[in-house]
Amino acid sequence: MLHSMLRALVARGHEVQVWLTRYGHAQDPYELDGVNVVPLSARLDGASAIRTADVVVSHLEGVPSTAALARGFGRPLVVVCHNTFEQTFRDIAAGGTTLAVYNSQWMAAEAGLYFAERPEAPQPQSLVVRPPVFADDYRTKPGKAVTLINCCPEKGGLLFADLAQRMPDTPFLAVKGAYGEQIIPDLPNVEVLEHMDGHAMREQVYARTRVLLMPSGYESWGRVGVEALASGIPVIAHPTPGLSESLGAAGLFANRSEPDAWEAILRRLESPAEYRLSSKNAKARSTELDPQGDLAAWCEHVEALAA
Repeated sequence: MLHSMLRALVARGHEVQVWLTRYGHAQDPYELDGVNVVPLSARLDGASAIRTADVVVSHLEGVPSTAALARGFGRPLVVVCHNTFEQTFRDIAAGGTTLAVYNSQWMAAEAGLYFAERPEAPQPQSLVVRPPVFADDYRTKPGKAVTLINCCPEKGGLLFADLAQRMPDTPFLAVKGAYGEQIIPDLPNVEVLEHMDGHAMREQVYARTRVLLMPSGYESWGRVGVEALASGIPVIAHPTPGLSESLGAAGLFANRSEPDAWEAILRRLESPAEYRLSSKNAKARSTELDPQGDLAAWCEHVEALAA
């Protein structure tokens, strides 16, 4: 999400630097899609970069320390929020946040409730920017498999294994996630892919996928579902507030604790007519989620802070 937002600023002629806060393989600064990236191992002076910046952007665990520096240097701070956990709202309310960017309307509503219960907390300006998905980056001809991306329990790994066992004549595709215990069924109808870079998802995952499963216990939005919609791939999902908002009328919803319901939807989609209708709805929702409007609003807000 954040990288796409920063690329939009670069496209409008702004200089953008990203200072990494975790150690990785890179040791020297490099450029990615026009964004200048400074690894933690480079041991350069990030505080000086904040002192001279027009606008400072942070997210996740980087917010408290970044906010302290931004306050100290009098720089406007933008916090990009990825979830509705209390720590996310607490970090915003700690003071110094000029603009909070939420990834969905329901997250913005949850933030409103948080601040309504704490009138003493300074409430920043807010903006909703849905995780930008450029459909052309993901559009492909769907494949034949029923796919789960990240097979940890929280994302539905147990349900995936159950469905694969129930439907031995259906090909399933398990894509390992970057975190969590991966539950990989040892079944002849399950193909397993290692965790991969997002740039490889179109060819390696969506081109092999006929139906995407999202039985997540929690999703603030659900980006991979939107990526799948670009190809007209039906998405079956647990009705979290985020998934309900992101998939809209195109989503096929079932409770993650009811495997019979998931199997019934999968078997219904074996009908060519049912699949065509669901695929048509998916493509229509993908068009509705074109990110250009959100990104334009994002850039305009950042430019106003920098003025």
